[in-house]
Amino acid sequence: MKSIIIYESIHHNNTEKIAKTIANEINAELLNVKNFNDSHRNLDDYDLVGFGSGIYYGKIHKNIKKFIENIEHMDNQKTFIFTTSGRDKKDFNKKFRDILDLNGFNVVADFNCKGFDTFGPIKLIGGINKGRPNEKDVDNAKKFSKSLLK
Repeated sequence: MKSIIIYESIHHNNTEKIAKTIANEINAELLNVKNFNDSHRNLDDYDLVGFGSGIYYGKIHKNIKKFIENIEHMDNQKTFIFTTSGRDKKDFNKKFRDILDLNGFNVVADFNCKGFDTFGPIKLIGGINKGRPNEKDVDNAKKFSKSLLK
């Protein structure tokens, strides 16, 4: 299965850690959204497209959102999403899914785990979720990856 993962990971590289784990498990091409270029332009050449983002003030990263909004409308492209966040909330993925649905993607699975967070005022207390994503989070990402291959 030809797969690509497009992600954005800032600050502590929480999302990148999960992106690399999933990419390794499903043998996907891995691409930071900042490095996307014309050679990757045609996403319907892929059987599976993954999008990953950290959550910033309750939203996916602006680079991922802008990327999705600016690509050509897809025709039911099989897609999965994953997020890392200071808080363990699934509604972050619902908002992410809604953006993709509007652009013609068919989101078949989603994953979320906590990540080390020192964004904004949280840095004043030394951050939250130090050490996350941890080994258990990575194992859960591997299990999630296997479900994508079914």
